[in-house]
Amino acid sequence: MTALAPAPTVPGDARPRRWGRRRVLGVTALIAVLVIAAVLSVTFGARDVSLTDVWGGLTGSTDTASTAAAAKRVPRTVLAMLVGAALAVSGAVLQGATRNPLADPQILGINGGAALAIVTGIAFFGLSSATSYIWVGMVGAGAAAVFVYAIGSLGRGGATPLRLALAGAVTAVAFSSLTSAILLPRTDVMNVFRFWQVGGVGGATPATILQVLPFLLAGLVICLASASALNTLALGDELAAGLGARVRTARLVSSGGAVILCGAATAVAGPIGFVGLVVPHMIRLVVGVDHRWLLPVSALGGAVLLTLADVVGRVVARPQEIEVGIVTALLGAPFFIALVRRQKMRAL
Repeated sequence: MTALAPAPTVPGDARPRRWGRRRVLGVTALIAVLVIAAVLSVTFGARDVSLTDVWGGLTGSTDTASTAAAAKRVPRTVLAMLVGAALAVSGAVLQGATRNPLADPQILGINGGAALAIVTGIAFFGLSSATSYIWVGMVGAGAAAVFVYAIGSLGRGGATPLRLALAGAVTAVAFSSLTSAILLPRTDVMNVFRFWQVGGVGGATPATILQVLPFLLAGLVICLASASALNTLALGDELAAGLGARVRTARLVSSGGAVILCGAATAVAGPIGFVGLVVPHMIRLVVGVDHRWLLPVSALGGAVLLTLADVVGRVVARPQEIEVGIVTALLGAPFFIALVRRQKMRAL
């Protein structure tokens, strides 16, 4: 009986072709779903409108309640896409920079740090412009990231994934309590930001989008430029250094881009959680672990998720609305629990 010859194992032969087809199909599907989500976002809500009303609201050719509703939903849809993309890319970068699959701006307390800084600035320093919110939010996000990493690094073993997640969760709760302590005695501030604290995109305006857009673009450029460095960091610090990578610089620059994205998104939409956790893990199933693909496709996935979550929040409780931060929490919390259980099983 003749033995079968082993299958050829040429590196980079079949697998890249398989990933290539999967990536093309996945990106095409995400773009199609994003277009559908955008159409749903501007047509469904407390008042359903037609595409004709949407066009009339954009061009100003008609003046009815439906066209006014459509015109108001367009910037809301654009902001949901931008914030979703920013949070998803931020989460993917944080997971790569820390090699922590549980990393997420909300779980690590970064969103909470940005929110606390903004509320403190409003209550005690009279901040009133969106640009000042963004700058203060980025400072707060950066300070929170440094604090959580320092706490998670204490003790033997350094900053393990579970330690960082626990340190971030405790820090997020502490920041939320401090934010509430500042807001409760200040009725004027509380009335303005009680819905912002939950997280939502209902207050979007063209002016707000134009103010935050440069910061989001800057953070996105930094993160995308760090994609190759994140691939090297995935090999481990020692091997990455042996290959000539500047490990600390790469981690600092990539994390800085993630903090800019997170701080700017939080400043305009509030602390929306779990987008940065769920989306990168889902996108890895489509494009693999190469950050050169993972980051831009995560931006698409985040835009899709947050836009659809906003639509769901507007439709399920009509004529009222459920803030998008609540919807993403309901979706993301079970995913986080499942991911933690999976990490514990791997550690056994």
